[in-house]
Amino acid sequence: MTFQPLGKRVLVQRIEEETKTATGIIIPDSAKEKPLIGVVKAISKKVSDECSCFKVGDKVLFGKYKGDEIKLDGETYIVLDVEDLLGVLK
Repeated sequence: MTFQPLGKRVLVQRIEEETKTATGIIIPDSAKEKPLIGVVKAISKKVSDECSCFKVGDKVLFGKYKGDEIKLDGETYIVLDVEDLLGVLK
């Protein structure tokens, strides 16, 4: 199934953080915060026409409590407004 965001929105998939610290301590899921970094999976036509500052496949940083989570084909994604993106990681 494919998803095409509408308006000025992008579809992002979170990049999961390590579950183990540098010293080998395993962090349980209940103690982990949701990562604020993700990979752009789809961009609305309106955004792609107006802005060339990021593209599908770029790693982006976004706000902690921003966006709406959706599930597609068993995977969790976030639909974010372009304004919720803080920057592109290079």
